[in-house]
Amino acid sequence: MPKILGIDIPGKKPVVYALRYIYGVGLTRAQHIAATLKIDPAKNADDLTGEELTRITGMLQEKYVLEGDLRRDVAQNIRRLISIGSYRGLRHRRGLPVRGQRTHTNARTRKGVRKTVGVVRGREARSDARTATK
Repeated sequence: MPKILGIDIPGKKPVVYALRYIYGVGLTRAQHIAATLKIDPAKNADDLTGEELTRITGMLQEKYVLEGDLRRDVAQNIRRLISIGSYRGLRHRRGLPVRGQRTHTNARTRKGVRKTVGVVRGREARSDARTATK
């Protein structure tokens, strides 16, 4: 498993797909990196030479914000939205979809597991209900 920027990338996968294991590198960016550095995109990551790994690492560090810095920037942006009280910030705070999706149905990824809301009755009503069914 080759290591780029401290991240182990899978060696059995082509370079273009292996680079996607780095936070902030998607398919388009990985293809651009491979084309710019003239690396065969179909080549497996295990087959990369030390010089190619060095060139990839250099390009990633020079041109892009990745991993910890990118995560920190995203978190700061969300915190800023929450602190100024914007609509998007309120949606983040409540754990609801931020980009206008419907919430009557769906949105389970943001809302979490369904919490069933049932009728809460007193002790007498429950005992009466049991005797009525017998």
